[in-house]
Amino acid sequence: MKLLIINGPNLNLLGKRDKSVYGTFTLKKINSLIEKEFQKDKFTFFQSNIEGEIVTQIQNAENKFDGIIINPGGYAHTSAAIRDALADSKLPKVEVHLSNLSSRENFRQVLLTASVCEGYISGFKENSYKAAVYLLHKIINKKKREL
Repeated sequence: MKLLIINGPNLNLLGKRDKSVYGTFTLKKINSLIEKEFQKDKFTFFQSNIEGEIVTQIQNAENKFDGIIINPGGYAHTSAAIRDALADSKLPKVEVHLSNLSSRENFRQVLLTASVCEGYISGFKENSYKAAVYLLHKIINKKKREL
């Protein structure tokens, strides 16, 4: 499978940010972990602090990938633009968050983007991404069987 993994603002700072909240892995280490665990898949990793660049990646993904994993970071709580791009995409999508959002500040309880994804995973640090790849496999394979 060909999967696009999009990471939003501040995720380029993983490994430097609060390790009790976000874990100890850098984004590069998370990407390597995913590739090592799922060697048969082809991954494209994208990170940006810029909302419009994330929207463009989602819009351009349809004929290139089988699914999208997105960690929109803080944009999960604020970006109608990313939400709309995800809603318009026909690809299966899983949202991930490293931290357990339910144990964090009130403003983090509203997830604009997760509502247009097949589901979201929160709180398992780097394992959130591995779970998302596993679940996308299940979702994509089920859709293929139904065709």
